[in-house]
Amino acid sequence: MRLGVLTRYLIKIHIGPFIFALATITGLIFLNAVAQRIEGLIGKGLPWTVVVEFLVLSLPHTIALSLPMSVLVAVLYSFTELASSNEITAMSAGGIKPTRVLLPLLGMGAVVTVAMLYFNDQILPESNHRLKNLLVDIGRKSPTLELREQIVNEIKTESGVDVYFMTADRIDRVANKLEEVTIFDSNSSIRKRTTYAASGEMAFNAEKTDLYLTLFDGVVHEVQTDRIGGFQRVYFDQQIIPLRNVGNELERRFGGSDRSDREMGFKLLTQSVSAREAELDSVRIDNREKALQALRLALGRPIDEDTSMVGTMQLYQTRNSTGAFTDGTSLLSRDPITQSVVISSRTRASRGATLRAAANRYKVEIHKKLAIAFACLVFTIIGPPLALRFRTGGVGMVAATSSGIFAIYWLGLIGGETLADRRFADPAITMWLANVVFLGVGLILVSRMGSTTSTARGQGISRVARIFRRRPQQPEGASV
Repeated sequence: MRLGVLTRYLIKIHIGPFIFALATITGLIFLNAVAQRIEGLIGKGLPWTVVVEFLVLSLPHTIALSLPMSVLVAVLYSFTELASSNEITAMSAGGIKPTRVLLPLLGMGAVVTVAMLYFNDQILPESNHRLKNLLVDIGRKSPTLELREQIVNEIKTESGVDVYFMTADRIDRVANKLEEVTIFDSNSSIRKRTTYAASGEMAFNAEKTDLYLTLFDGVVHEVQTDRIGGFQRVYFDQQIIPLRNVGNELERRFGGSDRSDREMGFKLLTQSVSAREAELDSVRIDNREKALQALRLALGRPIDEDTSMVGTMQLYQTRNSTGAFTDGTSLLSRDPITQSVVISSRTRASRGATLRAAANRYKVEIHKKLAIAFACLVFTIIGPPLALRFRTGGVGMVAATSSGIFAIYWLGLIGGETLADRRFADPAITMWLANVVFLGVGLILVSRMGSTTSTARGQGISRVARIFRRRPQQPEGASV
């Protein structure tokens, strides 16, 4: 009964700090992420529902980072408060071992880990996919993002009644400049205008709804259909063509694009890995068969003859020694059929490298999702013994310790992802290395929790370097 009360008490004192830490850390990361993308939303005339949707879809990615951090902050803060108020000492005096206090936290950590696995598998990939589609749709509102060089670009107004066709040999999207511009305007049934210009500039109004094309050194050809043979040619040094209400319509394309690795759950990632590996095996088999066929053709052997690679090479060496083939390399290079096989072999090799990189990228994402979720349990283990060693450090020590652990963990995770993406090491090793290291440190500290000593306020930082060099003394009242 006493242990049940203790369990409920420990869970209760962790819920408040966890919610506060989650809200604070999520808010800070969320504001930073939104600030980097808000520039692309300003001035586009978006309805408030789209802005709210953007903010909501940006939130899951932030929670995926802040949730493990919040677990560590809550554990550190709660146990620091328990230690500073001598509640841990009172529990030890009552015969409750410090390691027994960890059991409710491990249960909470397991619950958060399972919730994080579901979040990374279902919620996060779908929100990333929808957010990407939304950003693509918002970007399409600006016609300058759709204009392509040396093709006919169709520019529609908001109503869709007026349509312009424009071509340009070169489009500089940074400077908003055009070269060798042609614009065809057939919106009037009486006047058909074709404008040619050596160069031009693009600019939007303040509301980003109207596009103004300033053209230089050009000519306008106008065909007048209201009279027979009606034609007019006008030369100009500078002319401004306003295109009203272009790009002011947001076209939504739900689920219209392919998913990247960060937009897939565990099932889709596993299927993608299996598909790439199966295709890679077929490429290897095909490459080997084509290489054998090319070698048999060079040796004058029939393609369907069952000759192993070793036997074929021996036959090639024999003919080379008898003088039938004086230079095998030059013979292969002179044979058109063999040249074709060599080129196709190189293509298959490049395809194989692409498939290996894709399969490896999906594996990295699988292990990253698992490792981040498991980090919640690791932080639950390493937090309490650290808090007991710096029991009088206060909020400052909690912030310093958690920041240091976060920095080391995320550097290890990012570094592991980079190494795995470049195929320097297996993702199963690089993505889990940070968890394994912190788990080992946490287990060592947990084994020494029974000998934790009290520390005077302000001495926590000086003891960080000595945390593993000596065993702390027995606290007063620990053996009562």
